[in-house]
Amino acid sequence: PLLPGINVTGKVSFSMAMFLGERSVASRHAKLSLISFAHLRFHDAQRALDARSAPEERTAAAGFYATRDDRHIYLHPGFAHNTRGLLRLLGCDDSREQVTRQVRALDGSDLEQAIADAGLCGAMVRTPEEWDNSTVGKQLAARPVVDIVQLDDSPPRPFPRNGDRPLSGIRVLDLTRVLAGPTCARTLASYGASALRIGAGHLPTIPLFTVDTGFGKRCCHLDLREQEAARTLNALIGEADVFSQGYRTGVMERHGFGVSNVVARNPGIVYVSINCYGHEGDWRIRPGWEQLAPVVTGMTTVQGAHLGSDEPTLLPAALNDYTTGYLAALGALAALKRRATHGGSYWVRVSLARTAVWARQLGLRRAVNVKQVTPGEIRAASATMNTAWGLLDYLRPAVTLSSSQVGWDRPPSPLGADSPHFE
Repeated sequence: PLLPGINVTGKVSFSMAMFLGERSVASRHAKLSLISFAHLRFHDAQRALDARSAPEERTAAAGFYATRDDRHIYLHPGFAHNTRGLLRLLGCDDSREQVTRQVRALDGSDLEQAIADAGLCGAMVRTPEEWDNSTVGKQLAARPVVDIVQLDDSPPRPFPRNGDRPLSGIRVLDLTRVLAGPTCARTLASYGASALRIGAGHLPTIPLFTVDTGFGKRCCHLDLREQEAARTLNALIGEADVFSQGYRTGVMERHGFGVSNVVARNPGIVYVSINCYGHEGDWRIRPGWEQLAPVVTGMTTVQGAHLGSDEPTLLPAALNDYTTGYLAALGALAALKRRATHGGSYWVRVSLARTAVWARQLGLRRAVNVKQVTPGEIRAASATMNTAWGLLDYLRPAVTLSSSQVGWDRPPSPLGADSPHFE
C-alpha cells in the first residue's frame, strides 16, 4: 500500500509499484530535504545576498510569548501586512517590551481567537492531548493524512507516455507560495511533469524559498484581479492535468478558481488543496504557516520537553512544510494513476496540521535534530546547476527509480520571468 492514512473516498487504497517501478529513498538524504533551502550554495557571493534577502519582517511581533493565564502564544510575523496587523491588534509599538506586556494582559485562547478573527497568523501552544481532544483536532484526525476525493465519473485519461519518465506529458499548474505548495509541484516536476508556477507581482515571497522550490518549473505572473489574467488561467486549466493551490478555504473560490469551478472547466483534472488547518470545520479559513502547525498540535511542547525545557520549542527544520508538499505530490500521483485506469476528477487534500499529528504519532522519542549530517553527506546529496543566480549547488531528490531518472533539467526561474504557457 502507498501509506497508512491515504484514501480515495469510497475506494480502496492501491499500490504504485507498477507505475514507478523499483524505488528507494535514502533516509539521511531525506532528512536533509526537510531543510533543503539551507543547503543551497551560491557560487556568486553577491547573488547569494540577493537570494537570501528576506521580506519577512524583523519585528518584536514574532515568537513565543506568555499570556495572562500562563499559556504561550506564538506570533508569526509572516509578511509586512501580518506584522502591521498584529501590532495594531495588540495596540502597541514594535517593541519587545511592549508586545510582552500586551500579550501578558490577555488570556491565550482569547488572543488566539482575536488573531483568527482579524485574519492574522498566530496560535496558542497546546499539548498533544489538548489538540487530540479538541473539536478541530478530532475533525482533522477523522480524515486521512492524504485525503483523495473522487468528484465525478469522467472518462479515463491515460498517461501521455510521450517521454521516458513517469510524468512525461503531464502538465501542472502551481498556484502556491513559500514551501509546502511549491514542494508539491517541484516533486512532480522531478518525475518529468511540465510545471508552470503562477504568481503575481503584488504578492510577497521569500527569495531563497523561491530558488529552492523552483527547480523544474517555468514561472509567470497572472494578477487574477484582472479579467484578462483570469481568462488566461482558464485557458491553461483546459490544458492541465493538475491544478495545485495553497491558499486557505475561500480564497480561490472568490477568484472563481475553487475546486468546483476548475473541475467544471476540465473534467478529469486533479485539484490539489494545501492549507494549514484542514479543509473542514471553522479553522479551514484560518491562515497558517509552518511554525503554527506544530504549535497547535503539541509538537513544540514535545520538542521542548525532550530538550529538558518547560518552554515550547520550534523544530529545527521545516518538517511540516516539506513533508506536506511531498504528501500532496503523492496524492496527485495516486489520483493521476487512478484517473488513467478508472477515470474521474479528483480532489487531493492535505494540511500542515494533519501532517504534524501524523509525524507526532510516528513517535518523536527524542528531540528533532537535523544538524547531525556531515558536510560530506551534503556534498554527496548535491548537484550543481547554472541558474539565473549563477552556479548553484542544490540537493538532488532523495528518491531513485530503477525505471527512469529523478531530477530536474530546468533551473529555477525568477518569478515572472516566463510567459504563461506550458512548454
